[in-house]
Amino acid sequence: MQTERTTLSDRKESFIDLENTELAFRDLSDSSLKQAYQLFKVMNSRNLVKTGEFLVKLAFAIHFPVKGILRKTIYRHFVGGMSILDSSKTIAQLGRRNVDSILDYALEGEDSDELFDATCNEIIRTIEFAANSKNVPFSAFKITGIGRFDLLAKVSANEALSYEEQEEFNRVEKRMASIFKRGYELGIPVLIDAEETWIQPILDEMVLKLMSKYNGEKAIVQNTYQLYCRDGLERLKLHHKKALDEGFKFGLKIVRGAYMEKERERAIELGYPSPIQPDKESTDHDFDAAIHYLIENYKTIDFMVSTHNEKSSLLLARLIDEYGIPRNFPGIYFSQLYGMSDHITYSLAEHGYNVAKYVPYGEVKTMMPYLFRRAKENTSMKGQTSRELRLIETEIKRRKEKRHE
Repeated sequence: MQTERTTLSDRKESFIDLENTELAFRDLSDSSLKQAYQLFKVMNSRNLVKTGEFLVKLAFAIHFPVKGILRKTIYRHFVGGMSILDSSKTIAQLGRRNVDSILDYALEGEDSDELFDATCNEIIRTIEFAANSKNVPFSAFKITGIGRFDLLAKVSANEALSYEEQEEFNRVEKRMASIFKRGYELGIPVLIDAEETWIQPILDEMVLKLMSKYNGEKAIVQNTYQLYCRDGLERLKLHHKKALDEGFKFGLKIVRGAYMEKERERAIELGYPSPIQPDKESTDHDFDAAIHYLIENYKTIDFMVSTHNEKSSLLLARLIDEYGIPRNFPGIYFSQLYGMSDHITYSLAEHGYNVAKYVPYGEVKTMMPYLFRRAKENTSMKGQTSRELRLIETEIKRRKEKRHE
């Protein structure tokens, strides 16, 4: 795979066609393409998403046999498989298109130590799997998969903990340490997702401490920065300076962000200034400014740009070439979610850039909070589902015309 990328990276075409639907949907049959169209059609409606979430929760509550329907529709489109092993086919299929995978065990929002321990062990298994797979260069997880949200909020707010809560938090820290320790032992970088702003402070604190311990030559511990936060770019630069001052390798992923509505609602409810950018233009400005900053400092930062935005993707691709950086440089990655923005993923991969899909996996019921969160994000991201629909429509039309030639 690396040899193929090296060959591709020598080709310096300046034009990347993100409208090439034949390339984007090559792996989808006609029936799968039509099913994807219907799925995004539903996701384009906020009311239908809310109704669907209610009906699915009701179905599980009354033990209605809905798993089969879900697995053949939304689950199949956005989920890699039931388990690590079951996801192997998805990983191999992506690998054949020169696209890497990031296994993401998507259990979240639980509140028992037993489940937190089980999730921690599963995350470690993804690291061990990655160490033996040429197509899986990273592992990833959410801290809310291994620790209780309300506890993290309390610690972030510097509130006094009871003895039991302190012991509980100690267990969260041990789980975090064990995950990154395994990543360090096997040389596999581990990305930790960003969270809501009111639990991000303790997450940053723990991550920076672990970076200083494990990020010697390689950025094993990698944080995530949401640029729809007013302080996102400032925090990124501040943490980079800390890494430079203390002599460890900085590793990170940038995203626009996932909790905009929740953040604004909470700020209004509790009467504090919203931590979210005032408009999309401000978010876009900081996101692209972050790309420039990362490229300017690529020798001291390993980074991933996770975006479904065409302009930002093309900006990074152009800057990589302008700076004379090899397109397969191991410290720079693009990424998108499995089941979305294939026109970006496969076009970049075709031109020799490092690209990875986030491939979530888990049982059908386990995946429902993740899937509905993704559906809600799509309805709130202006133009996202409309863009997917337009591309799918274009490909359906192209295939019809080809058959009639």
